[in-house]
Amino acid sequence: MEKLEKHILIADLIKEGISGNFLDNLLAGNKTNCSLFVKKQLEINPSIIDLYEDILKGSLYEVGLLWETNKISVATEHMATAITEGILNELFEQVISKKRLNKKVVVTCVENESHQVGIKMVADVFEINGWDSFFLGTGIPTKELFRFIKEQKPDILAISLSIYFNFGNLLQLLKQINIEFPDLQIIVGGQAFSRDIEKSLIEKGNVITLSNLYMLDNYIKALNTNN
Repeated sequence: MEKLEKHILIADLIKEGISGNFLDNLLAGNKTNCSLFVKKQLEINPSIIDLYEDILKGSLYEVGLLWETNKISVATEHMATAITEGILNELFEQVISKKRLNKKVVVTCVENESHQVGIKMVADVFEINGWDSFFLGTGIPTKELFRFIKEQKPDILAISLSIYFNFGNLLQLLKQINIEFPDLQIIVGGQAFSRDIEKSLIEKGNVITLSNLYMLDNYIKALNTNN
């Protein structure tokens, strides 16, 4: 059935005048084809999480690898990221659940990170499950993050680490959070964790790492059930 669905998708895309896969169109800067590709995919499989994990996230990871190996320019990498983030914004009405829970999550990036699409997907998965997500993105100083946490009193803080070079910043941030908010549950993830990061340095007490959106979705569903 899976192979049949893929053949149907390709046929439908050809009818719409869309050539190549999502990644090809992303690297070419073809926003229209990228948007149409996503809409067609959702007609076949309405799962937002499948779309995010299998197509959008997978494509961006490949873009990041191409950039790291100097096969594409930083301009192309930024363009691909911007197109993907635009698609996420287009999908928000389909993402937000009508059933709302009295739960809050703050989602942010480690200082000096410049990529926020991954953590935006994390925010959307929480929204799908009825949580209120506060998406802070990149460039939030630790002092301001702590002020926001004190104001909102979230149930969970989700932190994204995309660049391995910033691993030390993550460790420092977690140390400070443990002092200021010792009872706050923290989730950490991101593209940097596709490498052999020493998770034992992170997973202590109330800190866990989740390597994909399916794990995150299951984790949130378990929390919703238990509460």
